[in-house]
Amino acid sequence: MRFLPMAAVSGLMLASGPALAQTQAANADTYAAVIAHGVVIVLPDLEIDVKFAADGKFTAMGGASSGVWKIVGDKLCSTPNETLIETCGVYPAGKKSGDTFVISGPNGDVTVRIP
Repeated sequence: MRFLPMAAVSGLMLASGPALAQTQAANADTYAAVIAHGVVIVLPDLEIDVKFAADGKFTAMGGASSGVWKIVGDKLCSTPNETLIETCGVYPAGKKSGDTFVISGPNGDVTVRIP
């Protein structure tokens, strides 16, 4: 009977091995700032606030929009509940609260500010 618990533990160790060996994305520091402070999407006639929760949910436009988010490699992907269409973008490395930058999206470039 002692073999079974050890086999289970060994299986868990082997299964988690590749995940432990993965390296962080170069822009992980930017994503940490984005999750901590949110972002403001700056459009010519509108600014849209987006707040990211640690549980993988987001709210935008003062709570008028919501959905889920995740980080996949070097991309931040979000899926609003209103459309259920996932969009992803690569945020640049080294950004912090107060920085403004441009990311490329499926509909063109978007200006983003970390408040």
